[in-house]
Amino acid sequence: MPLLIAGLVLFLGIHLLPTIPTLRRGLINRLGESRYKGVFSLASVAGLVLIVAGYQSAPIDVRLFAPSPAARALAPVAMTLAFILFAAANVRGHLRHGLKHPMLLGLLIFSGVHLLANGDLRGTVLFGALLAYAVVDLVSSVARNAVKSFVPRRKFDIMAVAGGILIALGVMVLHRMFFGVPVVAFGV
Repeated sequence: MPLLIAGLVLFLGIHLLPTIPTLRRGLINRLGESRYKGVFSLASVAGLVLIVAGYQSAPIDVRLFAPSPAARALAPVAMTLAFILFAAANVRGHLRHGLKHPMLLGLLIFSGVHLLANGDLRGTVLFGALLAYAVVDLVSSVARNAVKSFVPRRKFDIMAVAGGILIALGVMVLHRMFFGVPVVAFGV
């Protein structure tokens, strides 16, 4: 569990820097933009590695609450929506333009459903931390009006929806192989 927590602190901590604009600006001024991005990227990768290693090594039999049958039943639909939002966050479509922060909204859905569908200690730590991060960053982003201006195009929405659905289906099919838990009957 210590590796998981260290990874979450490192990964989410570095991603919370934009919520403190003066600190972020100070680091960019001191390091330079390229070096700042390099340190940010290295810290993110290191955090992800620690999260994966920590999750894999954490005890799996510590149960905090019973998993929600409703969350488990809703998970495939919720995950498809979350992946569409993740995809929409990276293109200049109407979804991103209208929702402003589709990545964080997708993360709220992703982490909330996983939190309720698991109930074990390691899942609660992981998905609870991601949920808390998404709330804090969303509130900060709205307060800072952290939105890029662009002209949305419908083709990007079509790409986001199609890509999100395809990725969601792929994850559902391979979920048992990667995470040990089947989520759909057609999974491998």
